Amino acid sequence: MSHAQNILRLRTAAPTVLAVKRSKLVRDNDGWETVSSVSNFANSHLDVVTEQVRTPSSPQPRTYTTVRRKAAVVIAPMTKDGKFLLIKEERIPIRAAIWSMPAGQIDGEAESDEKEIEAVALRELHEETGYDLAPGGEIIPLGYFFTSAGLTNEHCHFFLIRPVQKAPKHTREEGEAILECRAVATDELWRMIAENEIRDSNTLAIWARLAARGLISPPAR
Repeated sequence: MSHAQNILRLRTAAPTVLAVKRSKLVRDNDGWETVSSVSNFANSHLDVVTEQVRTPSSPQPRTYTTVRRKAAVVIAPMTKDGKFLLIKEERIPIRAAIWSMPAGQIDGEAESDEKEIEAVALRELHEETGYDLAPGGEIIPLGYFFTSAGLTNEHCHFFLIRPVQKAPKHTREEGEAILECRAVATDELWRMIAENEIRDSNTLAIWARLAARGLISPPAR
């Protein structure tokens, strides 16, 4: 078999990967129009597409390469004594282990159902921290944000979950690289942010949302 035939055979035998769908928050309206869209690479987590798009300010289509990613949840878990849970996780793209709030992608069509999104948040809380929502506790939606609007359509739904308590049994997700989980007082978390110990965009964003909603206060100066 020739080299070219072998490559063709491997390509033909490769499993079909379902491309990640465009976010429900990204729509063609008010002068936005997708003229064409070509997938360059796709797996179960992302889809890299090159598109031609007309914008409200430009009738001539602009070519742009976008990374489509599944929506996700970001959780601020608060204990009974008002501390927040942080996890320290190895992140391969930056070759470092960093502190962050728990987070995780939403699989399937769950994003269309608010209760299903909340269920994902509770599952990620348990898997990444070993804590669950305490009896009589509450899960408070705090909206969403786009993680990197110049690169990807990924967006994350924010939740404040309080109070949380240690689960009787911790069922971890395979493949996670979480090294540590600890409860951090609000003043200490402010310090970690100010001194660049926390560099995770999800954590910085949910902390800003908590502050804007008056759910946390900056330390006294």
